[in-house]
Amino acid sequence: MLVIFAGLPGTGKSTIAQPVAARLAAVYLRIDSIEQAIRSSGILPPDADIGPAGYMTAYRVAADNLRLGRSVVVDSVNPLKITRDAYRAVAVTAGAGVIEVETVCSDLEIHRRRVETRPPDVEGLALPSWEQVAARAYERWDRPCLRLDTAQLPVARSVELILDAVSSADLRRS
Repeated sequence: MLVIFAGLPGTGKSTIAQPVAARLAAVYLRIDSIEQAIRSSGILPPDADIGPAGYMTAYRVAADNLRLGRSVVVDSVNPLKITRDAYRAVAVTAGAGVIEVETVCSDLEIHRRRVETRPPDVEGLALPSWEQVAARAYERWDRPCLRLDTAQLPVARSVELILDAVSSADLRRS
């Protein structure tokens, strides 16, 4: 199973994705970690744009693990239809099921407070400002997904909803 997370920074993706990965004993792929590793490698100039390198890396690592029969949880902003479609294609090619999860925070004050007060948990990662998050391009979903409003749902409930979706998808596949 490939569980694909998407959502703006500060909406709770990592907070939910990590316990989902732990409960599923799944491989956890976080774009922030991958991209920061690329930056920290010293291969690129400090101000260089990484472009699609982090996502391309995640697609390959996810595919490798899905082919091994491992579930994978991918944690990324995933703001574009093209990246969502690419993740879905990885699952289809590997013969795996897919659950797409979008985290949103409908309360702008809560969202802003999260963005402005959260500590970085990836060494060396510079977190975006509220202004950068608010201005970020983010395409609307063009297909159904499990949409979780983290201003309304506690983390534990969000995790349970995702695990229920995974169980239901597994039952349909068997």
